[in-house]
Amino acid sequence: MMGPMWRTPPVRLEDRVRAPVPPPPDRLRDAFFDRVSGLTLGAVRAERWRLRLGPLTLLAFDEPAFDGAGWAWPIAGGLLARGPGGVLRFGWRDGLLVGAVDGYRPSLPRPLYRLTQAHVHRLVTRRFLLLLRGRTPAPGVPAGPAPRLVAAAVDVVLCAAATAALRPRRRLLAFGVLAAAYHVACWSMAGRTAGGLVVGQRLVSVDGSRVTLGQALVRLVALPLAARTGRAMHDEAAGTEVVDSSTFVSRPG
Repeated sequence: MMGPMWRTPPVRLEDRVRAPVPPPPDRLRDAFFDRVSGLTLGAVRAERWRLRLGPLTLLAFDEPAFDGAGWAWPIAGGLLARGPGGVLRFGWRDGLLVGAVDGYRPSLPRPLYRLTQAHVHRLVTRRFLLLLRGRTPAPGVPAGPAPRLVAAAVDVVLCAAATAALRPRRRLLAFGVLAAAYHVACWSMAGRTAGGLVVGQRLVSVDGSRVTLGQALVRLVALPLAARTGRAMHDEAAGTEVVDSSTFVSRPG
């Protein structure tokens, strides 16, 4: 049995995105459970107020209550909960969509919870809030396809040049690793790559806030799907938008 020092105390996690238009109350109540399968790449499915992984109930909730600004689901139990207690909440107030868990007692030990479940929760919550918010109004004028192609070409050339001196067998692997690390770092730290700087475009979340590391990783993983379909599905998956820098007003977050 794990001693008290390994038990995770009740936690509070919260994320917010700007949303000038409040969603209808019934959509605010149902959307997370309707979308959680897509948000987790099909790993987690939802039943009425339950999150399941195969035959396992990860989290179970009691009936939600509406307070005029949002819905709160009391946490009743499940594999990932040490017992009943705490709430899951989604709401809208003063132009902000808010997703939070408060008073939740994870079953995982504290170090393991922080390294695993907490990061997954933050990423899923943020992507859900951005999806719920939608792309209207846009954070700036979307960049056209031609500038985006030019920016991508500049970035490919830079990564290729950086690995050109390597032996052919190592060059392709090094190029792939460098290109992945370069794009994720640039998207999450600066909002633009060197190619984006050249053509005057920036990557932001659909509410105008900074792209997180998790969003950048999702966008990278979804790039092959975008290339195959000819649609910006990597931006749809990550909740991001490429905009003309001259039309974008920086916002914190």
